[in-house]
Amino acid sequence: MRILLVEDTPEIGAAVTSRFERIGYAVDWEKDGRTASELIEVQTYDLIVLDVMLPNMDGFAVLKHLRKRGLRTPVLVLTARSAVDDRIGALDLGADDYLVKPFDYRELEARARALLRRAAGQSDNLLTLGPLVIDRAGRTASVAGQPLDLTRRELTVLEILAARPGRYVAKDELVEQLFSFDQDPSPNAVEQFVARLRRKLAATSVEIKTERGLGYQLHAS
Repeated sequence: MRILLVEDTPEIGAAVTSRFERIGYAVDWEKDGRTASELIEVQTYDLIVLDVMLPNMDGFAVLKHLRKRGLRTPVLVLTARSAVDDRIGALDLGADDYLVKPFDYRELEARARALLRRAAGQSDNLLTLGPLVIDRAGRTASVAGQPLDLTRRELTVLEILAARPGRYVAKDELVEQLFSFDQDPSPNAVEQFVARLRRKLAATSVEIKTERGLGYQLHAS
């Protein structure tokens, strides 16, 4: 759930960052193409939202470098160029989807969800584990039909764990998914989210288990 946004227009960058953070994603916002390309070398992302017209290195060059390295991260290209050749060029370089500016931010969110689903091998927005159902579009969760009252970060933690059934998720991995570079989480932030989730799941058949040295695992019977 960590997104790299590469966009040099302040108004668009701020709006996109705000919308993604509001639904629980961690967002790193870069305005320079070369800096973004260097960042991709050291940080793993679930999705890259990439503008074409950027200083120092345009979006096509960033995309070409990304795919040349063999990285399969989904890329959504933002472009003010409506010409068919430009759209074809982006797709041929390895873009997974594109939006032409100006665009509706709701459509941006929907296309981002679709790319994240595709990368996870899922066909719809519902993530199900036993009686637990998470609606990624509506940003809601329920157990056996009963809604859970969760904050956006609590929902994101639950979503990350539910998307990895049977697997332990390390605390460091959760921090990577929850917080961007400009945020400074306290060392026990993840423990606090998990503790609150356990209280809210206490009366259900869904349980978060902890294994020292491995992390957290979600069980649902």
